[in-house]
Amino acid sequence: MTHQESDLKETSTLLKKWRSWQENFVLIAIALCLALLIRTLIAEPRFIPSDSMVPTLHTGDRLVVEKVSYRFDMPNRGDIIVFQPPKELQRQGYPKDQAFIKRIIATPGDIISISAGKVNLNGQPLQENYIAEPPILGMQSVQVPPDEYFVLGDNRNDSRDSRYWGFLPKQNIIGRAIFRFWPLDRIGFI
Repeated sequence: MTHQESDLKETSTLLKKWRSWQENFVLIAIALCLALLIRTLIAEPRFIPSDSMVPTLHTGDRLVVEKVSYRFDMPNRGDIIVFQPPKELQRQGYPKDQAFIKRIIATPGDIISISAGKVNLNGQPLQENYIAEPPILGMQSVQVPPDEYFVLGDNRNDSRDSRYWGFLPKQNIIGRAIFRFWPLDRIGFI
């Protein structure tokens, strides 16, 4: 084999390696773009940092939060949602990018009150088989404004929620919690 043939073979090998690196880089870039696109527009994982949603969700649970349905439909009573803190919570020192999780109890136009350990919606007591215990703190009747929601934690007596900071603007909602993927013994739809 001549020196020139050896150089050509070496160049060919280097080109093959370079193409392989290029292909790998393109695949990694596509995977990262898809992951970012899915997390931004479709769904994302979330971690439960507190006991405010016990018994439904526990500290350390990991969830999938879907972000698509509220682009086409309004949030519903009973939905468990993840949201960015409203202005009042930000004034209390919570960062704008900190996520909260609560259950929607009242939607725009609803009248909500809490008395004698019962949440009343439009004059009727709610049947809530998902709460840890009846709420101790009462609240006078208020009407939920347009494009806002009233949210409570399922652990009513250990939850910073709409009773303390007011209504949640729709634009603060990130998405709806739909599936718990950790811990494995509690895996399933929410």
